[in-house]
Amino acid sequence: MMCLRLLPLLLFAVAAAPASAQDVTLTQLENVRFAYAQVLRVTPVYQTLTATAMVETCTPDPEDEDVGSRLSRVVGAVRGVLGRQPDEPEEAGNRDCTVVPVRREFQRPIAYDVDYVYKGSKYRSRLAEDPGNRLRIRIGVTPVVSSNREN
Repeated sequence: MMCLRLLPLLLFAVAAAPASAQDVTLTQLENVRFAYAQVLRVTPVYQTLTATAMVETCTPDPEDEDVGSRLSRVVGAVRGVLGRQPDEPEEAGNRDCTVVPVRREFQRPIAYDVDYVYKGSKYRSRLAEDPGNRLRIRIGVTPVVSSNREN
């Protein structure tokens, strides 16, 4: 029975203990402000992509090189486009056609190297977007506090 009477008193003492330990002074970890820096140069960083497509290439028949046959091919092509029925197959002719791979390279910007100056000091950062003529920067000041004091 005695133990049950002491339990609430013990719980109250444990709960009150942290209240007396709150004499600790909290200091701000970092002083932060924002400013603008002048952009000196922006250089895009490119990623090169390669795509391969299969393209049909045909070599003309050497017998069809005269002007009359070229004209007749043009007229036949125009007539075929204008008068072709949807289920009518396209004429292949006497040409030698093969499917060859064609490789193409594309470049796209993935980042920007930005050179900028703030209060006389030059900096470089890699950013996801082009910032324009000025760059908003975050300035933070953090004090260095050591455990042993040196004078």
